[in-house]
Order: sequence, then C-alpha cells, then structure tokens
Amino acid sequence: MSLVLTHAIILIVAVVGAFLLAKTLPPQYDIYVIALLFIVYYLQKHLFPEQKVYRLADSVIFTLIIMLIVFSSGGTESSLFFLTYFLIFALALLLEPIISITTTTAIVIVFLLTINLNTQDSIKSLIPLITLPFLVPFALFLGKEYRNNLLNSYEKMESFIFLSTVIKGHISKISEVTENFTGDQDLDHIKQITRRMEKLIEKYEESV
Repeated sequence: MSLVLTHAIILIVAVVGAFLLAKTLPPQYDIYVIALLFIVYYLQKHLFPEQKVYRLADSVIFTLIIMLIVFSSGGTESSLFFLTYFLIFALALLLEPIISITTTTAIVIVFLLTINLNTQDSIKSLIPLITLPFLVPFALFLGKEYRNNLLNSYEKMESFIFLSTVIKGHISKISEVTENFTGDQDLDHIKQITRRMEKLIEKYEESV
C-alpha cells in the first residue's frame, strides 16, 4: 500500500470518526474530547523528539477537532463551517496535495448522508457543500508550490553544505601549501588537491 493511499484512508477514517463521535456523544462532552485532542497535540510536540510522522498526526488531530466542531455545531448550517475550508488547505500543506481531494470527497459524502433532501431547507444546506470542491484546485496548487519550494530549499542547503565543507577544506589546504611554497613538490600537491576538487564537483553535479 502506497504512502499516499495510507494517508488518504487514515484521513477518511478521521472524518467518519469525528461524525460518529459527534452523533453518539452527549453535546456537553464534545468540548472535553476537543480539549483532550489539544492535550495530545501539545504532548507530542513537547515531550517527544521531532519525527516525520508528526505531519500525519497533526493532520489527524486537526481533522478530528475541526470536524467535531462543525458536526456538533449544526453541520452545513453551522456558522463555523468555514473551518473546513482551512482544513482542506492545511492538509494540502501538511501531507500530499492529493489528500485534499480524498478528504473533501469524504466530507461531502458524510454531509450528504445526513441531509434530508425532502425538506425545504435542503438546498440551503447543500450550498456550503457545493463550495468545497471548488476550493480543491486551489489547495492542490498551493500544496504543490509549497512542496516545490521545500525541495528547492533542500537542494540549496545541500549545495551550501557541499561548498562550506568539501570545497572550503580543499581551498584551505591549497592556501596553506602556497603560503609555505618550497618548489615542485608543493606544486604537485596543489595539482592533486585541484584534481580531487574537480572529481568531487563532477560527482556532486552527477548526483543533482
């Protein structure tokens, strides 16, 4: 199972889980569940070493909190429904951009199953859901741009490390030899260092 598919399934389960919690728990207990999720978020950030799994954990916690708030405060008719918009963009930044599509689909399906289409207010309830898919392309674009910027920053950091360690070290050796230059032996030493630098640069360029 691919990592993207795993993340998609976990986020779908989080959306469904938030809906089930909102429907089964007494209303006064929702705030306690949300507070507990914030405590878990705080503990993972301050008591454990930084790990890549934090992005997935953050996504799950944010999804549970936001969807619990929306579900328990009126669903599509909630004044806090706009929080789902922020959730879609946040997931595109935290995880793979494609996750915004699967999560949005899960949110729309869950809400459609809860809306009574035979009532006069059904159209009013559907309007917020209709807006969600239109946000997905923007979330995808933002997520892809964010990942490209991260990749470029990583490549620049690698180049900086290479220049500041390998090249700088060899230049220091050449400088040391030239300051104490005694003859052909030192000249051969400089040539060896230069050739070594050229090979290292060529090897680095091939790996980029």
